[in-house]
Amino acid sequence: MTTHTTRGRRVVAVLAGAATAAAGAVAVTAPATAEPLPYTDGSYVVLLDDPALASYTGGIPGLEATRPGAGESVDLTGAAAKEYAGYLADTQADLLAAVDAEATYTYQVAFNGFAAELDGARATKLAGLPGVRAVLPDEERSLDTVQTPDILGLTGDDGVWADLGGTDAAGEGVVVGVVDSGVWPENPSFAGASLRQGKAPLTDGKGRAVSRNPLMGKPFITPAGEVVMRKADGTLFRGACQTGEAWDSATLCNDKLITARYFADSFLRTVPAANRAEFEFISARDGDGHGSHTASTAAGNDGVPMSIDGQDLGEGSGMAPGAKLAVYKVCWEDDDPDTGGCYTADSVKAIDQAVKDGVDVLNFSISGSTTTVVDAVELAFYNAANAGVFVAASAGNSGPGASTVAHNSPWVTTVAATTFKRDEATVLLGDGTRHKGASVTRTGLPSSPLVLSTAALLAGRPAEEARLCYPGALDPAVVTGTVVVCDRGVTDRVSKSAAVRAAGGIGMVLTNTAPGSLDPDFHAVPTVHVDEVAGAAIKAYVRSTAGATAALEAGDTTGGTPTPVPQAAGFSSRGPALSSGSDLLKPDITAPGVAVVAAYAPGATGNSFNAISGTSMSSPHVAGLAALVLGENPLWHPSVVKSAMMTTAVDILGADGAPATDPFAQGAGFVNPSSMFSPGLVLPADEDDWGGFYAGQGLQLGDTGEEFEPVEPSDLNYPSVAIGQQAGPQTVTRTFQALQAGTWTVDADVPGYEVSSSVATVTGNAGGKRTTSVDFTFTRTDADLAQFATGFITLTGPTTVRMPVALRPVSVAAPAEVEAAVADGSVEITVTAGFDGELDLTSQGLAEGVTRTGTIAATVRSASVSEVPAGTSLARFDLDSADDAGDFDLVVYRMNDAGTALVAVAGQSATGAADERVDLLDPAPGLYYSVVENYANAPGATTGAFSFTTYAVTPSTTLGGFTTEPGSLTVTAGEDATYDAVWSGLEPGSRYLGWVAYEGALAPTVVTVG
Repeated sequence: MTTHTTRGRRVVAVLAGAATAAAGAVAVTAPATAEPLPYTDGSYVVLLDDPALASYTGGIPGLEATRPGAGESVDLTGAAAKEYAGYLADTQADLLAAVDAEATYTYQVAFNGFAAELDGARATKLAGLPGVRAVLPDEERSLDTVQTPDILGLTGDDGVWADLGGTDAAGEGVVVGVVDSGVWPENPSFAGASLRQGKAPLTDGKGRAVSRNPLMGKPFITPAGEVVMRKADGTLFRGACQTGEAWDSATLCNDKLITARYFADSFLRTVPAANRAEFEFISARDGDGHGSHTASTAAGNDGVPMSIDGQDLGEGSGMAPGAKLAVYKVCWEDDDPDTGGCYTADSVKAIDQAVKDGVDVLNFSISGSTTTVVDAVELAFYNAANAGVFVAASAGNSGPGASTVAHNSPWVTTVAATTFKRDEATVLLGDGTRHKGASVTRTGLPSSPLVLSTAALLAGRPAEEARLCYPGALDPAVVTGTVVVCDRGVTDRVSKSAAVRAAGGIGMVLTNTAPGSLDPDFHAVPTVHVDEVAGAAIKAYVRSTAGATAALEAGDTTGGTPTPVPQAAGFSSRGPALSSGSDLLKPDITAPGVAVVAAYAPGATGNSFNAISGTSMSSPHVAGLAALVLGENPLWHPSVVKSAMMTTAVDILGADGAPATDPFAQGAGFVNPSSMFSPGLVLPADEDDWGGFYAGQGLQLGDTGEEFEPVEPSDLNYPSVAIGQQAGPQTVTRTFQALQAGTWTVDADVPGYEVSSSVATVTGNAGGKRTTSVDFTFTRTDADLAQFATGFITLTGPTTVRMPVALRPVSVAAPAEVEAAVADGSVEITVTAGFDGELDLTSQGLAEGVTRTGTIAATVRSASVSEVPAGTSLARFDLDSADDAGDFDLVVYRMNDAGTALVAVAGQSATGAADERVDLLDPAPGLYYSVVENYANAPGATTGAFSFTTYAVTPSTTLGGFTTEPGSLTVTAGEDATYDAVWSGLEPGSRYLGWVAYEGALAPTVVTVG
């Protein structure tokens, strides 16, 4: 675990998004130096101090605010915007000139900064220049990969679309931006009339259309090639259809697909042309298929006939068929699994451009960090949301393990994935037993010989390749005419059935080897995908039966209970979220994400449609549904749209058919379109919530002369509640805005807790302006310590408003640190217990600190290399300025084993104070690079003196006979208890470190002596 504080005005980070768990140092092995940081050569995204145009609220002399007001888009045409944009451009140019570099991208609207190729020396210099907040690596990230409208209640005479006036009106006047792998414009999901010609309309100076503008939702193209449309909120969208490879005409855009752009700089610099994938295009054209799939899921046309491999699947539609699409391609394919993908510099530029164009919704089905929100993409989304753009992002495909969820910012709606239909078939074995699994087979397969792939190894191939049904690893002499049992893993599922067909097989049984998802893919031969239990039974049957046979029967013919839907997909990433100390509940919501059929790029498969699984597929469902909401309520803030969706969601199901209320899998629940338009009460967030959240994470985004007060994630006005460590009663406040008249009764149920609220009811008036703040106090009764207890807050009235709650009680609330002098011999420590009983105390230490001193001028760094031994439980890096009026910073990096390059930021402390500290619990052994920076001298001083002390507490550091008296405490829940930490025989003038831990707590009390 890493603990650190960071000054509001900047982050001294080189490798943002790196690990939260790292290591510590014990002995300084290099003297104080002024050597540069060991930055590697590469591409970087540079964040500057000044707010982006979408978030600037004033404060710089002579420059008026540019942040849009409620219901407004970013104004890029007025004098204030032009002057502030010019100021940002000048600042960026000055910084680039200072390091003799050129920008590959510049960002101003959703992010203030630039991307550039920098060698280590230039990156080092740039990171130290005034006005630079963070130098972030340009990271490669991956994509997170019939009729869901029926399942979600959108279709039919009583469906949501009918209530909105039909499919043409479902999302009318709303633009959905999709940042992904592009689009296949010829797909019927994106068909539309040709863009009519017109002239750029006049605006009122604030980006709003005036009466001479075209009718709302009717785009046209200007002689200059700009696509313009008046939106439902009265503002203008201004996009473009960018030409490129296999996209030689702007006429490929139409009045459905109104913008298509691409951002390939990082990919083109990284991947030689010879290594690009066969079906990749340096244009907005989609070679991969993923982007077409997500775009059509969000806002594809209604009534599109869909088929895969000749199998008719009926007609499909996007969630908001009346909305327009703007596509921004940032994801690229090559022939190397270690390169290609979606680079952050390209993604930030796409987000910046999308906000500038005027999108209302953004979908981002691309992976993100699970450990930090101080990340270029999350920062761009922060400004996009401030500009009124609703952002949906995929939770990730790393489930079902805990704390695998990505995109953990409160301004992003993070979407998990569920099943939504029963695509099943049955394996009928020759002995009469049946096992059901996932399958799209509709015709089945008569009884046929059944063989194990391990018995069909082709001579000369590794046995493991046969088990996993690698292409070319199966012997046709064994496989021809048979159904083959293949294990899941390593190679993609569909390639296994292709390998079976290539070897002459006529069917496949795909078996899980551990708990995981069951996926009804479109295979080369009829296939049933079974779980690990059925797989083991099928293999046992084959091994014990001469002439084993199997038939594949369409549907579930086992006679058992039908498989419940929707269920959490096994691959869907789970919370709790690491980046906020588990104090912000993620994911937010869940939506269909298994075997979703939508548009595709024909590429290698030849199919214009495909069934894909992933949170990549669930996220655009929510993005499209947000477009429906904004079509009806165009002035709603993104946080209000999120609240409306979350508080009206319903529970998914478990394997037994009972409600599965795990908020770390489903968030608030399964999105419920029939209720989200009229939530009754919402929980709006404001700039203080979001800016305060970042301030609490160590990044100050306030305007010049104005800083946000840090806000703990638990205290955000958010439509869920999470407390990652709770000892004793704790109160959180939520403020509800009533959108209609009525009275709601407040209730809460969290098993193992007593929950009280400050008011019994919440009342709203017809004007929709009344707000009510409610304090909720959570008091543990019998919830298990160190385990999350979950439940709901529910407000019942004209509507039902439900918020998930996750609380993790700990045994004790104890001071994080106590200090005493060597001569004292002891220090009294007071704790507050969270239970009744005996509290065991465990101590380790004391370890003596190793100190070096130095004097450096302002903006100069002093670096040293340290080594931490195995078994270190607590490492401390302690920087003490000789003059408390100065301002030092400290960054600690993990190095590779050779000590030649940085691996990750282990921890950092860059507050406005003179002294800084980084503590690391249970660090891994290795080399670390500590950097002391004199950010600013004390007034009147030309240099700053400091001392830098490192400690490592291990089982063998037992100086002073450090222990506790007594060794355990009898405690009562909610009451204080005291004990003494004691020592003797220490050397005066030295400093020592130890800790005392408590059973059932998540962190110890650190004891500093000296």
